[in-house]
Amino acid sequence: MNARVRKAIFPVGGLGTRFLPATKAMPKEMLPVVDKPLIQYAVEEARDAGIEEFIFVTGRGKACIEDHFDRSHELEDTLSGRGKTAELEQIAELLAAPGKVCYTRQQEPLGLGHAVWCARNLVGNEPFAVLLADDLVQARTPCLKQMVEAHEPVGGNLVAVMDIPREHTNRYGILDVVSDNGQLAEAKGLVEKPAPEVAPSTLSIIGRYILQPEVFDELERQERGAGNEIQLTDAMARTIGRIPFHGLRFSGTRFDCGSKAGFLEANIAFALARPDLGNDMADILSRYAPGAEAAVSAD
Repeated sequence: MNARVRKAIFPVGGLGTRFLPATKAMPKEMLPVVDKPLIQYAVEEARDAGIEEFIFVTGRGKACIEDHFDRSHELEDTLSGRGKTAELEQIAELLAAPGKVCYTRQQEPLGLGHAVWCARNLVGNEPFAVLLADDLVQARTPCLKQMVEAHEPVGGNLVAVMDIPREHTNRYGILDVVSDNGQLAEAKGLVEKPAPEVAPSTLSIIGRYILQPEVFDELERQERGAGNEIQLTDAMARTIGRIPFHGLRFSGTRFDCGSKAGFLEANIAFALARPDLGNDMADILSRYAPGAEAAVSAD
């Protein structure tokens, strides 16, 4: 029987340069989609998947992430005094049990693999999940929960994947597929950001992983890959042959909130799905949509 996934790593040490100047003093992970920051969506997804321990790999200027998931006595007292019960319940839901949240520093931005490696002593010798807040998934069943259920029978390393246009393969880690039943694909290799003409497939990894602790042994080498960074995909690739490796085509819609267009689209999609905002958002879009094409042409 495969060991249960109890711990999750959230790499949040990046600089967020694509969202400057908004991210000059605020972590990109705290950018809100409607009324919740990106990192909160990731934590809630992990919690819904049965994760018990939450490990944040932070950097300089990220203290407000810690504050977000901590008690705020002043705010609680003010809300209580004003009888705002619903708001009190909202902030109470952010709190994990004492001792279940850990923070460690990534002193230099040396890549995703390096960020995950920084959490090695907090994970120990058990399988773990990695969630990138930039990748926001809208789904009836949370993406990581789908992965945990798919992982139980196959074990090993499992990543969330999606089919992309071939011309975009140089943006993602790409699977070299052995077999594929339409939902679960077994891979014999991984390539980080290959050129379209040499990409082994168009099945790309998004920011959700379930990994075995042997990945840390590979990351320990500190070998640089694409972009002169320590790549997580390189470490995973070196375990193939010893550890099963699968990609899960998840059910849901992924929004690349690391890009401005993807972030704006996520705000629209999540607002439309809200009973309290859906009609208003549809009205707003109807006012802008007729002139949108003309506005773009005018530019």
